[in-house]
Amino acid sequence: MEWQDQAIVLGVRRHGETSVIAEVMTQTRGRHLGMVRGGRSRRMQPVLQPGNRVEVTWRARLDEHLGQFQVEPVSLRAARLMESATSVYGVQAMAALLRLLPERDPHLRLYNALDIILDSLHAPHEAGELFARFELAMLDELGFGLDLSACAVTGTTADLAFVSPKTGRAVSRTVGQGWADRLFSYPDFLARQGAAAADEVTLAEAFRMTGYFLDRDIYGPRRLKPPEAREGFIQAALKAARAANPSD
Repeated sequence: MEWQDQAIVLGVRRHGETSVIAEVMTQTRGRHLGMVRGGRSRRMQPVLQPGNRVEVTWRARLDEHLGQFQVEPVSLRAARLMESATSVYGVQAMAALLRLLPERDPHLRLYNALDIILDSLHAPHEAGELFARFELAMLDELGFGLDLSACAVTGTTADLAFVSPKTGRAVSRTVGQGWADRLFSYPDFLARQGAAAADEVTLAEAFRMTGYFLDRDIYGPRRLKPPEAREGFIQAALKAARAANPSD
């Protein structure tokens, strides 16, 4: 069996003396593993760095086998991703999220989002917003998406200001103002297209909300702990937002 696809490197682990097992997120075949012969060579090590976009050719005798990858570079952005804390932690945190997906289960939306975000992680003012949206997309792809399109009570799509921790549905400002201490704030940068950029406060609110639903619906039932890289990314993103608005 053989196929070819675009892919983004998530990580590698040593296999024997010269080879590695590469873990990639492919465009059409989901998260996939394969052995790369000579993966520890000087030529291949720079290519097999997390965040790089590559073209992979997978071969195996049977579909259920691990198989072998032939890997060719397409966009080697790993060096740039080492330049800031948001990008270093962001790559690790997104890879950890993608490992929650079943292997070989296609998720084109997540592949495209990952590819876009990796090109923006070095810009801290954008990274926080994009990562929060990525977590919402992950919840949706795993079957636990939030319904943020309209107020759960009135059905209105205007002035949505809160999110219910019980139902994961949006609540309008009028309905929710008396229960604000029991609801999550729905940050403007998520709620409204073209809203003002996120700041330290709205980013913190967004990550508190996504973290709650990830813990309740995914990590908790699987008895997993959230990846440490997520907290590292959040702190780096909040620090960047604080530096961008020193007077706040």
